Amino acid sequence: MAWQDIPGGSASVTTATALVLATVPGRWAQHPAIHRPPATGPGPPPPAAGAMSHPAPHGPGGGGQPPSGQRGGEARASRGRGPATLTTNVILLLPRGLVVVHDERSWVPPARSLNRPQENLQLGRCEEAPALTPVQQALLELTASLETLQGVKGRMLEAMAKGLSRQTHAQATVRMLPTYICSTPDGTEKGDFLVVELRRSHVRTLWVTLPGDGNQSPQLKDQLFNMPEDITQGKGEALFDFMAQCLCQFLDSVCPGAPQQRLPLGFVFPFSCRQTRLDQGELIAWSKGFCCSEVEGQDVVQLLQAAINKQEHYPVDVVALMNNTVGTMMSCSMDGMSCEVGLVIDVGTNSCFMAEGRHVEMAEETSGRMCVNTEWGSFGDDGALSDVLTPYDQCVDQESTRPGEKRFEKLIGSMYLGEIVRHVLAKLAAEGALFSGGGATILGTKDAFKTQQVLEIIDDEAGLATARATLQALGLAPSEQDCCHVQQVCRAVVTRAAGLCAAGLAAILSYMCQSRELERLKANVGVDGAVYRGHARFGEILQRVTKLLAPECLATLVPSADGAGRGAAVVTAVALRLAAQRREVDQLLAPLRLGPADLQRVQALMRREMELGLDRETNAQSSVRMLPTYVRGTPDGTERGDFLALDLGGTNFRVLVVHVTQDGVSMASEIYAIPLPVMQGTGEALFDHIIDCIMDFQKKQGLTGQVLPLGFTFSFPCQQLGLDKAVLLSWTKGFSASGCVGKDVVQMLREAAQRKQHCGLDVVAVVNDTVGTMMSCGYDDPSCEIGLIVGTGTNACYMEEMQNVGTAEGEQGRMCINMEWGAFGDNGCLDDIFTDFDRLVDEKTINPGKQRFEKLISGMYLGEIVRYILLALVEKHILFRGKPSPKLQTRDIFQTKFLSTIEIDGLALRQVCGVLRDLELDASFEDSVLVREVCQAVSLRAAQLCAAGLAAVVEKMRESRGLAQLAVTVGVDGTLYKMHPCFSQHLQRTLRDLAPNCTVTFLQSEDGSGKGAALVAAVHCRAARAQGPP
Repeated sequence: MAWQDIPGGSASVTTATALVLATVPGRWAQHPAIHRPPATGPGPPPPAAGAMSHPAPHGPGGGGQPPSGQRGGEARASRGRGPATLTTNVILLLPRGLVVVHDERSWVPPARSLNRPQENLQLGRCEEAPALTPVQQALLELTASLETLQGVKGRMLEAMAKGLSRQTHAQATVRMLPTYICSTPDGTEKGDFLVVELRRSHVRTLWVTLPGDGNQSPQLKDQLFNMPEDITQGKGEALFDFMAQCLCQFLDSVCPGAPQQRLPLGFVFPFSCRQTRLDQGELIAWSKGFCCSEVEGQDVVQLLQAAINKQEHYPVDVVALMNNTVGTMMSCSMDGMSCEVGLVIDVGTNSCFMAEGRHVEMAEETSGRMCVNTEWGSFGDDGALSDVLTPYDQCVDQESTRPGEKRFEKLIGSMYLGEIVRHVLAKLAAEGALFSGGGATILGTKDAFKTQQVLEIIDDEAGLATARATLQALGLAPSEQDCCHVQQVCRAVVTRAAGLCAAGLAAILSYMCQSRELERLKANVGVDGAVYRGHARFGEILQRVTKLLAPECLATLVPSADGAGRGAAVVTAVALRLAAQRREVDQLLAPLRLGPADLQRVQALMRREMELGLDRETNAQSSVRMLPTYVRGTPDGTERGDFLALDLGGTNFRVLVVHVTQDGVSMASEIYAIPLPVMQGTGEALFDHIIDCIMDFQKKQGLTGQVLPLGFTFSFPCQQLGLDKAVLLSWTKGFSASGCVGKDVVQMLREAAQRKQHCGLDVVAVVNDTVGTMMSCGYDDPSCEIGLIVGTGTNACYMEEMQNVGTAEGEQGRMCINMEWGAFGDNGCLDDIFTDFDRLVDEKTINPGKQRFEKLISGMYLGEIVRYILLALVEKHILFRGKPSPKLQTRDIFQTKFLSTIEIDGLALRQVCGVLRDLELDASFEDSVLVREVCQAVSLRAAQLCAAGLAAVVEKMRESRGLAQLAVTVGVDGTLYKMHPCFSQHLQRTLRDLAPNCTVTFLQSEDGSGKGAALVAAVHCRAARAQGPP
């Protein structure tokens, strides 16, 4: 740009007018013009015209705050001591818009007024600033500094948080209304869609055809209907009838004859609504000049549907309600790009964005993301914009139909920008600063100055001519200087609007970045509206100021191509696509979703199998073995002594020494590996290896030569014939050592000790990990009479009345029963609970048809169930865009630990995507939501089935003891119970529902399989001492 002067009257005015704000003792210095400094002069030249300058971060480390003791726009100057260096904010009102140069310490433009001859001052020197002229004062009042905009952004963030919270929503000015739009287009949307768009003075109808091939070129037919002005002020029924009539007239032209199927319609209703579903929304309040009766508080979707039905012409279903802001976002989400923010600067202004669902407390849906309609036009109604509002804004507000409301909108929307300019010009004219003191009467007429004229006046090329023509049309005789001043005022008003809009947008972007736990956010922002489209520089200012206010966010402004029309069709199409997918997903997951009747039936079946297993004559028929353990008591706290314990139940096993004293239990232990060849070799080799490890441990602990009572935790199905005698029924967990099934495992251990000539072995008890868990917790809580394991496998045990145990001798007292409930259902009684996915998992295991209850519950299998469900969803083109994933075909690739991670409450879906990416699964945001749902369905069913089994146990205990109410503690162990974020809650809640007469407390075991085995030995020794020598 050339910095030439334009002659005008007695003075010359440059086309680049600058406001240089500097703190000078006693006054503000504001310079209405700048002059190109000499090329040889000291200091840098002024910024190039049209360039947006940004402050370098203060200090060597950067940062956006001014130096200590200074605020933006302030400077230190010394009076009476020669030249002073000023820290300045330079705001250039160039023909292309606002340019901010922050903290330009070495450049001080010449101080001059329009009525003083031009003169070049030495840079770095300061002269006493002149008083502000009325025009300068008005421009200063309309200037929003970067510091002010930062404050606006901060207050917008506070207002957004208030609107999202259920507790403070009612008092929020930024309403943050849920729209129930939970997905953006994926390009597969296909079909014909209708749109009815309500505008300020028109109704627009559209027929949009989406081809489903990425939707690069949708076909669109539309028609615009003029709306009589009295309809906007009349009865609500008349308004909706008019829209329905417009729709029918439109369909008569584009759809001759009755359509073969019902037509889906999206309704663009640009007013604040409280939505409870996508197709339901109550009008909160009219705005934009509308004031129809009997509509506020009513469901506008129902009103439109009723009006359409009344016409009895076409079968139309109103599927989706949205405002034009949401439509703008959705229209810009096409063409292969994802858009998650919508912004409209039109008659009014509004924004929307995709928020994390868990933060939208006013909506019932909490997973995934949901588009939130901010309704930010009301921001500032509580006084939050008091530092921005000028006397001109106050006048505009007082003349509006709703004074005190929509304060933010009245600073930005096209309905008000012309009015702001009019009030500024009227005041300047009244003060004699414009039009030679005339024109105040003409400019006192409301709507004399239109926003469209404002946007044309700020144009570079024809702006001054437009200003002259506009003013002359009002009957004024403007001078060239008047035209320049009017252009400056128009630019100041529009520039402020762009800056304030940028502050709001920056608040949204920063919120998205923070709530998604990102270091940097990249987002596309769909933008529409007459103010944005009418002035190209508005978008440039919006983009650059947003970058200044939210440097951690990279926002790309995407102009909307018919957001309210095409975007509304896309919203409707996405809603139908998601509804169809939802039906398929629900159908797929329905067999896993168990109702109360299903769980009560499982509880009854478990009870029946328990009764069969306890009876000697029917034991063989039961899938629940109900094995006697010969453990007849739980710890009472008087146990004392040192004990050895072995814990064998997986690829590693432990040897422990346990010291039971008056002060409690202490332990020392060591873990030993069992090589795969030993696990799958001969029984002699396996037990020889165990003895070698015991001898090594005793040597390290200084126990060589000592004979200590030993408790042996052997976590495989056994038939126990005595406390120290257990016959192995079958191997599980990858073990297959030969020559062991059908033999006494304690005897095999003793024989191995003999082969190794190890004499310090006194095995007094053999238990499984479930019994050990119960005994371990029983030491801390005497009411613990149930043991539960939910980890790699699952099992339960409990103290049964001896009179009910037909498989062991004796009638008095109680005995711990090892249920071995993992095999529950092996006889077919759970076949109707098994789904196709469960059968696929079962078929691929090493023991098909066995341990069927365990395969529904335990951690070894849940991940595989999820994997098969995900494969089915991919095949249906619902998940991962229907693209086959070789990684997902790999058995056991989806481990149960992933369920625990994915289901963590509050885990951002970005992290879920990360988990899936680690599995080489190219998951979209929507994919992550669906994968989480599948994981939740599988883990919930597991917890519910476990609770059904446990309900059968506690109810049997209660009835056997003749109690109206049972209070009992369950000692529980296992990684699934302990590590999964929701499993324990689901289990306990379901148990309360199924066994309301039982008060059940859960106590997590501290090393049940080790400490518990030693305590079984300790209880045995205590009882033996009490009985005395034989």
